[in-house]
Amino acid sequence: MLIWTHIRNAHLIDPSTNADRSGDLWLCQGRIAAPPSPLPRPGECIEIDATGLVVTPAFIDLHVHFREPGNEAAETVFSGARAAARGGFSTVVTMPNTQPPIDRPDRFQQQLNLAARQPFVTILPSACLTRERAGREPADLAALAQAGALAFTDDGSTVPDEALLETLAREAHRLNRPILDHALDPHLAANGVMHAGDRAQSLGMPGISSEAESLIVARDIRLAERTGCVFHIQHLSARESVDLIRSAQQRGLPVSAEATPHHLDLTDADVQPDSADAKMAPPLRSPEDREALIQAVAEGVIACLATDHAPHTAEAKARGLQHGPFGIVGLETAIGITYPLLVRTGRMSLMEWIRRWTTGPARILNIPQPSLSIGSSANLVFLDLEKEWTVHSANFVSLSRNTPWNGRRCIGRAVGTLRNGSWTWRE
Repeated sequence: MLIWTHIRNAHLIDPSTNADRSGDLWLCQGRIAAPPSPLPRPGECIEIDATGLVVTPAFIDLHVHFREPGNEAAETVFSGARAAARGGFSTVVTMPNTQPPIDRPDRFQQQLNLAARQPFVTILPSACLTRERAGREPADLAALAQAGALAFTDDGSTVPDEALLETLAREAHRLNRPILDHALDPHLAANGVMHAGDRAQSLGMPGISSEAESLIVARDIRLAERTGCVFHIQHLSARESVDLIRSAQQRGLPVSAEATPHHLDLTDADVQPDSADAKMAPPLRSPEDREALIQAVAEGVIACLATDHAPHTAEAKARGLQHGPFGIVGLETAIGITYPLLVRTGRMSLMEWIRRWTTGPARILNIPQPSLSIGSSANLVFLDLEKEWTVHSANFVSLSRNTPWNGRRCIGRAVGTLRNGSWTWRE
């Protein structure tokens, strides 16, 4: 017996077809379907009244850390996936900087096994570029691709040796896989804990210059030009880097970038001397850097948003700004931070904002475009874009609470998420 779902009175937005309309959506057997004929009798169909809600393909986050194996106290695959569903996501790309790192096919298979044990999201694990993610010897990219890796990265660090990275880029290009790069020079970043600006000087804290990022971005662009490999720059933070990405794209080079909610919303003025809650790498930078990022997202130079969801235990973050780890959680706040910042301010349309969370990351990963078209998987998010709410980190379903937005008033929230037609989150 076919199981039908009828979503009524929705505001339907589909960036894959540029469709923006009010109407109904029919689901059957986990896919979007044409209306049945004859229509199901009462009791034979699940009815969902979506009046006042935007219904769109569920979001994709191509940059998350779920910490399993190695630091399950901060996050597990199960808890991270549940946080993603609550945030409106149906697909996430997990980073390989676990303990041990995902640098071998057997370790990659373990990630797939963990992913299969949770019902909330489709997890696409990325794999390391180098053995043990140490930046010295190449991992077996061909074997990892055969195991299912769609992208390669040593996230948490870059590969410092340009010659080695060129060799890896040529192999990744042969395999038709992108490189996702944490573009930060380890020597220039050194022991810095925040942006190298007036705020760092006033706090007496060691800084991380914009040049530490932009020099690596320039290197990656050179390698993209020499090898043809797609280079995707993670968590862009500096206006100099934005200029480099824009120029490379104008030259037709295969270079893309992502921006995070925290780099778009916050600056180094939000860093507090007695807290590591706003400590991240790359760091929060100046208002001018933040404005350059927002403009690039609005233009489409940065065609993808990503959370860089980076859970840490309270004990780890309690070490303070100088000694606490980099990173914040972001899956459950992504919509509430970026929607008012980018759409309600008029910086970009609702369609384009949704595109940055859906078709934008899908293109980078070279996976099918999420869509509301008939036959597409019924991965949907129900958005209440008038809902005002306050961030209470104690209520996160993530195991970690490390957020700079605790107590922040937000507008816009996912009130329901479907994966293959089944609820993974519902308020």
